Amino acid sequence: MDHTAAQLLEDSLLKVWSERDEEKRMAVMTRIYSADIVFYETDNTPVITGHQAINQLIKSLQAQWPPEFTFKLTKPAVANHGVSQIAWTLGVANATPAASGMDIAIVKDGLIKELYLYLDATAS
Repeated sequence: MDHTAAQLLEDSLLKVWSERDEEKRMAVMTRIYSADIVFYETDNTPVITGHQAINQLIKSLQAQWPPEFTFKLTKPAVANHGVSQIAWTLGVANATPAASGMDIAIVKDGLIKELYLYLDATAS
């Protein structure tokens, strides 16, 4: 695959996690995630492995979000030797974000093999 590590991570956020059509989301997943991808949400949650499990998580999360929620990159993804990082916000356009954080991806053989979420603390 000719995607760069940075582009793969941008596509992960904008074309997988933002996609509300399950069929389209799964099609993109197979092009940018390895079949045995592992997703690390937090230290306190189980590791999520594979396209179907990640798809179920996204479906569950999106069911909790208003339809107008979208991800926005706070700056372009950057990569260094197959490790890429991206910062993002989630919420309604032109409003205070409901969430923000960053993702780190490990790319092997042109696909995302590992994906790590770092969610920013929310204001109390």
